[in-house]
Amino acid sequence: MYPVRIEGGRIVLREFAEHDLDASMAVVGDPDVTVHLSFDTRSPDQQALRLAADIDRARCEPRPDYYLAIADRRTDELVGFVRIGLGGHRSGELGYAVRRDRWRQGYALEAARLMLAFGFDTLGLHRIQAACGPDNVASRALLEKLGFSYEGRMRDHVFTNDAWRDSLLYAKLCR
Repeated sequence: MYPVRIEGGRIVLREFAEHDLDASMAVVGDPDVTVHLSFDTRSPDQQALRLAADIDRARCEPRPDYYLAIADRRTDELVGFVRIGLGGHRSGELGYAVRRDRWRQGYALEAARLMLAFGFDTLGLHRIQAACGPDNVASRALLEKLGFSYEGRMRDHVFTNDAWRDSLLYAKLCR
C-alpha cells in the first residue's frame, strides 16, 4: 500500500520525502535523541543515504514496514517518525522518535495511537510489540498509556553507542 497518509488532530503521518532531510537531522543527528534509539547518531551524509533507501523501500511490494514521517499538520514540518515493522503471524513492531524540541508535547502519543489503529484496523495485525531501553522513562510511560503490557527484559538486545543495551519488551493485542 503506497502512499500512506494518516491524518490526526495536530499531525499527519505521511511518506518521507527528499525535502525531509534537514528536519530529520533534528532526530537522527541529535545524540540526546539517539541515545534512546537502536542506532547511533547519523551524519548528514549517512542520513541522506538512509532517507533515500527508506523512500525506495516504501514502494516495495510486499511492503516490509510502514516507516512514516510525523509532520505538523499546519506546516508539514517533520517532527519525528513512527514505524511498524511487519513480522510473521500478523505481528508488527512499533517504533517512534520525536525531535528534542518537541518532547513532552504529545506528538509521540498521537502518532503511536494513529499507527496502532492503522496496524490493527487497516493491516489486520493481531499483535504489536515495542521495545525500549530501561532508562527511557518517557517511552515506558507512553507504552503503558497506550495499553501495552510489559512482557520482560531482553538482555544485550541492542548494540548502540559502542555498548550493549538491554531492552524492555511490551506488547498489545488487537482489540
